[in-house]
Amino acid sequence: MNFEDCLVSAVNASVKAGNEILNIYNDPDSDFSVEKKEDNSPVTIADKKAHQTILENLENCGLPILSEEGIHSDYNQRQKWDYFFLVDPLDGTKEFIKKNGEFTVNIALIHKNIPISGVVYLPVLNLLYFAFKNQSYKIENKELKNFNDIKEILSISEKISPETKPENYTIIATRSHQNDELKKFIEDKKKVYNDLDIISAGSSLKFCKIAEGSAHIYPRTGYTMEWDTAAGHAVCTGAGLKVKDFNTGKELKYNKKNLKNPYFIVE
Repeated sequence: MNFEDCLVSAVNASVKAGNEILNIYNDPDSDFSVEKKEDNSPVTIADKKAHQTILENLENCGLPILSEEGIHSDYNQRQKWDYFFLVDPLDGTKEFIKKNGEFTVNIALIHKNIPISGVVYLPVLNLLYFAFKNQSYKIENKELKNFNDIKEILSISEKISPETKPENYTIIATRSHQNDELKKFIEDKKKVYNDLDIISAGSSLKFCKIAEGSAHIYPRTGYTMEWDTAAGHAVCTGAGLKVKDFNTGKELKYNKKNLKNPYFIVE
């Protein structure tokens, strides 16, 4: 398996899926009807079309694909996977429905329970983040065509780093899922830092924002699944950050029997 070729396929898949989403998002006559899945989370036709597009564009890698919108293989089968793609075709469906633009396409490459590469694409902003060989990058304000190789991608990319942070201690938090635990976390930080700022964002954009230094910490004290976090986790790791279990401090693991994440902190 060629990791570079698989990353190129993931970048191309994310952009093509993003275009499918935008076609629906920008069409005033589009079907924005929302269905409820078994876990009560919303799903739209955009989620489904993006999922299908990603499957078609990743199949050349020959790896298993675990997608939020696909059929979830039994753990007895999944635990044998050495490498696989973990995909959220439209992360931030609530943001998509609200039309605030803060939704992403997430594609991560997992090896032995760890995200080793990842792509996060924001279609509305034409902004793409990715992790490759222990470094993270972004492509901003560039034409995102169908790339042929990694050199093409890197030639229009810039490295990102969290080294330069805001002057005030800054927490980045979820826009749609604030709860009592998060409020307590913020209140506790206020006791330590007199000058404290809070910024909000939807979807895995929060991972990318902290990876490029927009905040000092990202606490998540709410419900997430592995496909919500894996690509952003890879971007943060490439930028030198840790994505840790809120209670144990251990790095988040993937391809667990139960695909639900614990509460976590990125810093």
